[in-house]
Amino acid sequence: MGIAAAISTTAPKLLAAAVGAGAARLAFSAARAAVAEGAGPGRDPKRWNRTNHRGEPVTLLEGPAYAVGAAAALAITPGVPSGLRTAAMGAAAAAGAFGVYDDLCGNGDRRGMRGHVKALMQGELTTGGVKIVGIGGAGLLAGALVRRGPADTLTDKLLAGVTIAAAANVVNLFDLRPGRAIKAACIGAAPALLRDGAAPGAAAVRCAGLGAALALLPEDLDERAMLGDAGANALGAVLGTAAAASASRAGLVWRAAALTALTLASEKVSFTKVIASTAPLRALDGLGRRA
Repeated sequence: MGIAAAISTTAPKLLAAAVGAGAARLAFSAARAAVAEGAGPGRDPKRWNRTNHRGEPVTLLEGPAYAVGAAAALAITPGVPSGLRTAAMGAAAAAGAFGVYDDLCGNGDRRGMRGHVKALMQGELTTGGVKIVGIGGAGLLAGALVRRGPADTLTDKLLAGVTIAAAANVVNLFDLRPGRAIKAACIGAAPALLRDGAAPGAAAVRCAGLGAALALLPEDLDERAMLGDAGANALGAVLGTAAAASASRAGLVWRAAALTALTLASEKVSFTKVIASTAPLRALDGLGRRA
């Protein structure tokens, strides 16, 4: 690839990442100011505080800031087709909204997908169940929007929806230690970023989503803020939408299968224990985090 070609493919990605980063920082500053002044939803500042794995207080405001910032960035990032733009914005907003609901109203009595699904089957609607239904529905709508090509079938749309919803859940599974979810998202999206993908605008969507996340990484690593369900679900939904838009039919199958497998595996295996017992993963997990 020549220099001119490299610049032409890299510049739009950098611009999208910069837009995402700027929007997320603005949203985070606005959220902190609003809560400090007692404005907006969740007026009690303590309502947004949680205790991390060290037993120290952290704010959940990073999550809504990410969701709002990413959606705003996707609205103005150039080079994204209207269908993909609408799908990515909608997925980010819906995942963020249902995540906030679970963050603020959940009582934590049932953990994991299995517990919430079991409760739904028994006629009990938990906050996690609301999130599963809401993000699942939003994923299916977004999947239908990004797979509207003449060759796309109902199966393609359903696989795209599963990919988006499952990606939202999988990123959230990693949000158990500072910076882990963002690192996992970056690693998962890296191969697609390097090859761009077939769908116009998919790379811009990925970069806007990752740029917004990386802009909030310092507070996350410093254990002053956390993504929570709102931010982690929204980040996964954005990346899942880009993946669903750019994948071939075979790619949709393996993405949906892999993400579903990770979700099922999380019911039996502790990702935290696997990371802690694997030296390279442990080193990467601790990178940038305070001792």
